[in-house]
Amino acid sequence: MQTENILAVSDVNVSYKKKAEVLKNISFEMKRGEILGLVGESGCGKSTLAKAILNILKPESGEIVYHSVYPERIFRPQMVFQDPYSSLNPAKKVGWILEEPLRLKGGIPKEKRRQMVYEMLRKTGLDESFAERYPSQLSGGQRQRIAIAGALMLEPELLIADEPVSALDVTIQAQVVELLMKLHRDMNLSVLFISHDLRIVYQICDRVIIMNHGEIVESGTVDEVYFSPQHEYTKTLLYAAGIRQES
Repeated sequence: MQTENILAVSDVNVSYKKKAEVLKNISFEMKRGEILGLVGESGCGKSTLAKAILNILKPESGEIVYHSVYPERIFRPQMVFQDPYSSLNPAKKVGWILEEPLRLKGGIPKEKRRQMVYEMLRKTGLDESFAERYPSQLSGGQRQRIAIAGALMLEPELLIADEPVSALDVTIQAQVVELLMKLHRDMNLSVLFISHDLRIVYQICDRVIIMNHGEIVESGTVDEVYFSPQHEYTKTLLYAAGIRQES
């Protein structure tokens, strides 16, 4: 694995109107080519942090720096959402959905765009016939594969997966997790994997960040955090997941 940073977050603070701070002095670095887990209970600020990294949400203070290996390209991290159906246009066929980012980018002939769509379908374990289907004709697992394919059409250096398997049943979860790991290897993707499922995080992530009430309370390799947790909140999460015995 390469070791240079792809992302550096320094002292980021975010507040919503009439609410207390959602993110408090968030700082961490992400290595190129790694899968970094982001764990915490609902409402702890995980998705808000993802929106800040995507530049959807502007922090009140702090800095988010991207380190691209392609200086001529705009750094555009892409997102895979929890609910694949709501993230896909139900009125359009899959081929149109996947081709849309390429059309918006411009400069790519129609035939080339179509071939890129077929190639991405194959990479995500689907055949070319899926280009002619509507999202309503797909299973939940197939929809999430399409959502992943759409996020990868412009070959982003960083993929943010926000609870990408929590809406799927256990068997399909395993298939989608395996797909993400394969794409990570084949495309040298850096993946920020947001989840509350500590078992899946341990299975696929190199390092993990634990968040609670908008703050990072612990971080390290998965082995460090899981087997030698330092913070009481981390110990509580691991115990609740049946990974650690109560001390």
